[in-house]
Amino acid sequence: MARVKIAYIGGGSTRAPGTVASFIRQAASFEGSEIVLHDLDPERLTLVRDLSRRMAAAQDADLTITATLDRRAALTDCDGVLSSYRPGGFEARVLDERLPLNRGLIGQETQGAGGFFMALRAIHVARGLVEDMAAVCPRATLFNYTNPVNIVAQAVADHSDVPVVSLCEGPIQFPREIAELAGLDPGLVQAPMLGLNHACWSDGALYGGQPMLPLLRKRLEAGIDDEWARRWIALAVQMDSLPASYMKYYYFEAEMLAELRAKGTTRAEDILADVPSYWAHYREQLDSQAPTLEPGLSRGGIFELEVAVDVMDSFFNDLGEVWPTNVVNRGALADLPDSLVVEGPCLVSLSGVRPIAGHRLPPPVRGLVGALGEYQQLAANAAWEGTRQEAVQALLSNPLVRSLEQAQGLYAELAHAHRDWLPERLW
Repeated sequence: MARVKIAYIGGGSTRAPGTVASFIRQAASFEGSEIVLHDLDPERLTLVRDLSRRMAAAQDADLTITATLDRRAALTDCDGVLSSYRPGGFEARVLDERLPLNRGLIGQETQGAGGFFMALRAIHVARGLVEDMAAVCPRATLFNYTNPVNIVAQAVADHSDVPVVSLCEGPIQFPREIAELAGLDPGLVQAPMLGLNHACWSDGALYGGQPMLPLLRKRLEAGIDDEWARRWIALAVQMDSLPASYMKYYYFEAEMLAELRAKGTTRAEDILADVPSYWAHYREQLDSQAPTLEPGLSRGGIFELEVAVDVMDSFFNDLGEVWPTNVVNRGALADLPDSLVVEGPCLVSLSGVRPIAGHRLPPPVRGLVGALGEYQQLAANAAWEGTRQEAVQALLSNPLVRSLEQAQGLYAELAHAHRDWLPERLW
């Protein structure tokens, strides 16, 4: 089994204990390895380190877990880097969600103007991260989980020599969620998802070995009481393909706006309200002889970023498994540019992460996915080295921001609000 050193950037976050739990569950695949936690908050970093060590000892996992506030020290001689960070914290995400909504636009972590400003902040940090990697661990691969994962990977792939693969559970979860909404067994669904992160569609879908779309059509014709379940399944049936759940922001934009406005709090405000209980649970488990993370009291559940751990297992142990990831297209998906970072099934081995060719996007969705791909490229360029004017151009290319006046006004407001987390050229 692979004996490697992995730096976890964002290792003092609310998700970190669950992520380390994922490593511990697969400890046999990383026997003798070191996981270095890095974060900016010393108190929380120490808590996560101590809890992680206690969890590893209780599970008899042969993993060495260390922590440091010094990013270069964490990265030195690493074989892999797992990044999952949030510049500005959930407080910044509240602004990403709330300010667009005040102007009648979708505010969301990865979509619309909110996702755009998350990309600007994340890539500003990513520039320094890959510079450090090039200096102290030039052979390491970046396994990115920082949102928006597609735009972050695009920027790193275009502007650095650091190998990068971005990861998300979405391509695994979306088909299962639709099956569940239709009253089907999620475990019987097989549906390769491809396109862009949070903008992927299935290329065929099987349920128990049989075509799934006819089953969904029958359920729709029989009547589905839940309004969102009916809309989602109707979209799948109409397009003859299973969509990512994030497509609701585009195909049901007015309905989503109404729902978000009617709700008193945003998603980030809801998470912020729960954050104290997460840390209280972690402190409580630190005093336990056999720490156990409770799903309802742990951010994101108890086995976080597990796809990243699975992909690293296949990569470092040269397993040659197929996983959905986000990498540079290189001609695999004929519907999108070769240089674009795309999401789809990839072969993962020690020689790299390579997209599997032969899949096609359904014709009815190519237009929107193509437009989002153009936005992805413009946003990545603006975030990495662009001017304020180029950033506004990128924002205006987003299909959820279709007015010049809206784009200019919203950019000015969000850039001012996030000033501490952006480079001066974007102010």
